Amino acid sequence: QLQLVESGGGLVQPGGSLRLSCSYSGETSRRYGIAWFRQVPGKDREGVSYTTSSGLTTNYADSVKGRFTISRDNAKNTVYLQMNSLKPEDTAVYSCAAALFIADGSHWSFPTEYDYWGQGTRVTVSS
Repeated sequence: QLQLVESGGGLVQPGGSLRLSCSYSGETSRRYGIAWFRQVPGKDREGVSYTTSSGLTTNYADSVKGRFTISRDNAKNTVYLQMNSLKPEDTAVYSCAAALFIADGSHWSFPTEYDYWGQGTRVTVSS
Protein backbone atom coordinates (compact mmCIF):
# COMPACT_ATOMS: atom_id res chain seq x y z
CA GLN A 1 0.00 0.00 0.00
CA LEU A 2 1.17 3.49 -0.83
CA GLN A 3 -0.35 6.88 -0.12
CA LEU A 4 0.43 9.90 -2.26
CA VAL A 5 -0.29 13.57 -1.60
CA GLU A 6 0.24 16.35 -4.11
CA SER A 7 0.97 19.97 -3.28
CA GLY A 8 2.17 23.15 -4.93
CA GLY A 9 -0.70 23.96 -7.25
CA GLY A 10 -2.15 27.41 -7.63
CA LEU A 11 -2.71 30.35 -9.94
CA VAL A 12 0.14 31.51 -12.17
CA GLN A 13 0.39 33.86 -15.14
CA PRO A 14 1.31 32.60 -18.62
CA GLY A 15 5.06 32.24 -18.89
CA GLY A 16 5.40 31.68 -15.18
CA SER A 17 6.69 28.71 -13.23
CA LEU A 18 5.36 26.37 -10.60
CA ARG A 19 6.78 23.35 -8.80
CA LEU A 20 4.52 20.50 -7.78
CA SER A 21 5.44 17.97 -5.12
CA CYS A 22 4.24 14.42 -4.67
CA SER A 23 4.96 13.05 -1.21
CA TYR A 24 4.44 9.35 -0.69
CA SER A 25 4.26 7.11 2.35
CA GLY A 26 3.50 3.53 3.26
CA GLU A 27 5.56 0.74 1.72
CA THR A 28 8.28 3.11 0.64
CA SER A 29 10.88 0.35 0.65
CA ARG A 30 9.33 -1.04 -2.51
CA ARG A 31 10.45 0.41 -5.82
CA TYR A 32 7.77 2.45 -7.55
CA GLY A 33 7.80 4.30 -10.79
CA ILE A 34 5.87 7.55 -10.39
CA ALA A 35 4.05 9.58 -13.00
CA TRP A 36 2.24 12.88 -13.21
CA PHE A 37 -1.11 13.02 -14.97
CA ARG A 38 -3.43 15.91 -15.65
CA GLN A 39 -7.10 16.18 -16.45
CA VAL A 40 -9.57 18.87 -17.42
CA PRO A 41 -13.37 18.52 -17.59
CA GLY A 42 -14.51 16.72 -20.72
CA LYS A 43 -11.04 15.46 -21.60
CA ASP A 44 -9.27 12.17 -21.05
CA ARG A 45 -6.61 11.99 -18.40
CA GLU A 46 -3.24 12.78 -19.96
CA GLY A 47 0.11 11.38 -18.93
CA VAL A 48 2.48 14.30 -18.40
CA SER A 49 5.71 12.76 -17.17
CA TYR A 50 7.12 9.60 -15.64
CA THR A 51 10.23 8.58 -13.78
CA THR A 52 11.52 5.15 -12.82
CA SER A 53 12.21 4.21 -9.23
CA SER A 54 15.85 5.24 -9.55
CA GLY A 55 15.04 8.53 -11.22
CA LEU A 56 17.53 7.74 -13.97
CA THR A 57 14.92 7.38 -16.72
CA THR A 58 12.26 9.97 -17.49
CA ASN A 59 9.48 10.35 -20.04
CA TYR A 60 7.49 13.38 -21.09
CA ALA A 61 4.45 14.10 -23.15
CA ASP A 62 5.30 15.96 -26.33
CA SER A 63 3.21 18.89 -25.15
CA VAL A 64 5.51 19.57 -22.18
CA LYS A 65 8.96 18.56 -23.45
CA GLY A 66 11.49 21.28 -22.84
CA ARG A 67 9.26 23.04 -20.32
CA PHE A 68 8.64 20.51 -17.54
CA THR A 69 11.17 18.50 -15.56
CA ILE A 70 10.44 15.53 -13.33
CA SER A 71 12.81 14.58 -10.53
CA ARG A 72 12.75 12.60 -7.33
CA ASP A 73 14.44 12.54 -3.97
CA ASN A 74 14.03 9.02 -2.64
CA ALA A 75 15.51 9.95 0.72
CA LYS A 76 12.63 12.40 1.15
CA ASN A 77 10.03 10.13 -0.48
CA THR A 78 9.12 12.94 -2.83
CA VAL A 79 8.76 13.39 -6.59
CA TYR A 80 8.72 16.86 -8.12
CA LEU A 81 7.41 18.36 -11.31
CA GLN A 82 9.05 21.65 -12.21
CA MET A 83 6.84 23.49 -14.69
CA ASN A 84 8.28 26.42 -16.60
CA SER A 85 6.96 28.60 -19.42
CA LEU A 86 3.42 27.72 -18.43
CA LYS A 87 0.64 28.12 -20.95
CA PRO A 88 -3.12 28.47 -20.45
CA GLU A 89 -3.57 24.99 -21.91
CA ASP A 90 -1.56 23.61 -18.98
CA THR A 91 -4.51 24.42 -16.72
CA ALA A 92 -5.69 21.16 -15.16
CA VAL A 93 -5.86 19.09 -12.02
CA TYR A 94 -2.51 17.38 -11.68
CA SER A 95 -2.28 14.01 -9.95
CA CYS A 96 0.64 11.75 -9.19
CA ALA A 97 0.40 7.99 -9.44
CA ALA A 98 2.65 5.07 -8.51
CA ALA A 99 3.22 1.82 -10.35
CA LEU A 100 5.06 -1.11 -8.84
CA PHE A 101 5.74 -2.65 -12.23
CA ILE A 102 5.03 -1.69 -15.82
CA ALA A 103 5.72 -4.63 -18.12
CA ASP A 104 5.88 -2.52 -21.28
CA GLY A 105 7.67 0.75 -20.66
CA SER A 106 5.93 2.39 -23.60
CA HIS A 107 2.72 2.21 -21.55
CA TRP A 108 3.92 4.70 -18.94
CA SER A 109 1.16 7.12 -19.95
CA PHE A 110 -1.65 4.57 -19.52
CA PRO A 111 -3.60 5.31 -16.31
CA THR A 112 -4.51 1.62 -15.98
CA GLU A 113 -0.86 0.78 -15.31
CA TYR A 114 -0.89 2.58 -11.96
CA ASP A 115 -1.75 1.07 -8.61
CA TYR A 116 -2.02 4.14 -6.38
CA TRP A 117 -3.18 7.70 -6.94
CA GLY A 118 -3.14 10.98 -5.10
CA GLN A 119 -6.14 13.30 -4.91
CA GLY A 120 -4.69 15.96 -7.19
CA THR A 121 -3.72 19.62 -7.03
CA ARG A 122 -5.20 22.29 -9.27
CA VAL A 123 -3.03 24.41 -11.56
CA THR A 124 -4.55 27.45 -13.24
CA VAL A 125 -2.57 29.42 -15.83
CA SER A 126 -4.30 32.70 -16.55
CA SER A 127 -3.61 36.41 -16.84
